[in-house]
Amino acid sequence: VDAAQADSVALEAAALAAEAGLEAPAPVPVSAVTGQGLDALRQALGAALDAVGPADDGGFPYLPVDRAFSVPGHGTVATGTLRRGPLRVGDELEVAPAGLAARVRGLQVHGAPAASVDCGQRVAVNLRGVEPAQVARGAALTAPGLLPPSTWLSVMLQATAGAPVLRTGMRLHLLHGTAETEVRLRLLDRDELSPGEAAPAQLRCALPVSAPARDRFILRSASPSLTVAGGLILDPGAVRLRRHAAPVAARLLALAGADACGIAATELERAGGLGVGLGRIAQLTGLAPARVAALLQEFFAVVGGGRVAVSRPAYEAVLRQVPGVLAAQESAYPEGLPRERLQTLLPGVAPGVLDHALDRLAAQGALRRVGGAVGLARPDRDQARARQDAALTTALADALRRAGLSPPDPGELAADLPSRRALDRLVRDGLVVRATDRVQKRDVLFHRDAIEAAQRCLIQLLEAGPGLRVAEVGAALGISRKYSVPLLEHLDATGFTRRVADRRVLGRSG
Repeated sequence: VDAAQADSVALEAAALAAEAGLEAPAPVPVSAVTGQGLDALRQALGAALDAVGPADDGGFPYLPVDRAFSVPGHGTVATGTLRRGPLRVGDELEVAPAGLAARVRGLQVHGAPAASVDCGQRVAVNLRGVEPAQVARGAALTAPGLLPPSTWLSVMLQATAGAPVLRTGMRLHLLHGTAETEVRLRLLDRDELSPGEAAPAQLRCALPVSAPARDRFILRSASPSLTVAGGLILDPGAVRLRRHAAPVAARLLALAGADACGIAATELERAGGLGVGLGRIAQLTGLAPARVAALLQEFFAVVGGGRVAVSRPAYEAVLRQVPGVLAAQESAYPEGLPRERLQTLLPGVAPGVLDHALDRLAAQGALRRVGGAVGLARPDRDQARARQDAALTTALADALRRAGLSPPDPGELAADLPSRRALDRLVRDGLVVRATDRVQKRDVLFHRDAIEAAQRCLIQLLEAGPGLRVAEVGAALGISRKYSVPLLEHLDATGFTRRVADRRVLGRSG
């Protein structure tokens, strides 16, 4: 074409771009016949690439599949543009939204084998574990567990300039990746969206969709076949939201205008002490959980043992709340407040956040943890209690030693909680043995010295005869059946004796 016609077409293209909201670059006249302008075109393309800069790959692979087929000797091959990356040979993948597991057997870029590929490249992926029909156009390859399927998408919608008025309830077609899905439109802050306007909205998908947050999409009408809107996915794992609710629309507008740090900060502020799961923040930011964890550690939050994030102000508030609650409950729970009871008194704090705070306070010496109970650390009182506990433990051990093989009932020895705790310590340390009469369902506590004395007495009788009946054991030791039965049960359990019919004989350890 002549120069005048070329200029006319260039102006027309620029006008179409402007109508779509795009700023057209300066036209570059090129002749495929003479080669005129090819160098200028190369320079213009290079400048355009430099202006875009590197893409943020989100820390996980995402490849919408445009076709899949079988290659003899290799199996299933899927092709597409790697929208996020990187992708390496050997990677474990998930075929979304079906949730099928697959492994990368090999990679090619423009026919050349590759060990790894990066975001933006056209890729052929040789897959192990799936058939071509399971990876058809519309599916996507991604990291396992990162893009769960959803039928609700919260979005920021932009109507095209030449579109008809969009109304809540309209049936449209969602184009995302390589998939096309029928959706029903729900405008959240209005009933109609005029051409060129933007608004928060939800899309109710006829089939489950797996999409990363911050991805773009297109909406088209079926009849007439027109592109009516586009937009940004804000929450790919949404639930049905209330319409005409100012806080709902405000939250989506905040998500639309924020970067990953801003999204994390907003969500953590809303959650307070309940915190937010790392997986949920990853879903909203479109980042891999590992990236989210690094982001939160550096800027906003403390990550608890349950992979829950909480903002620093909310976490510090929990650190201040816990001692106050423990102090208020100290008279009712002098030995410490049970962990479960503490949780009920702090309903606005997630269990993982509370456990993290308790660990921090204990490390600082501000509280003490005894078993499943938590109490304030009071050094003078705790030292006095420790001395009392030690004296009580010694007294109970002496009482059991003096009682020999006819000890008092455990209930008489441990009438209160400190005594029960002391007995538990003696049993745990092995100084006292808890023997059980399984028939009578009764425990007897013997001092270790009494058990050893009984063994010395019985071993001579057991070596000399065919075995001893329960009554004979009681007579030899001078105790009643109440004590001889649980004693023999213990000796059987330790292998000192072995039951044969109605007699006891020496066991392996005897």
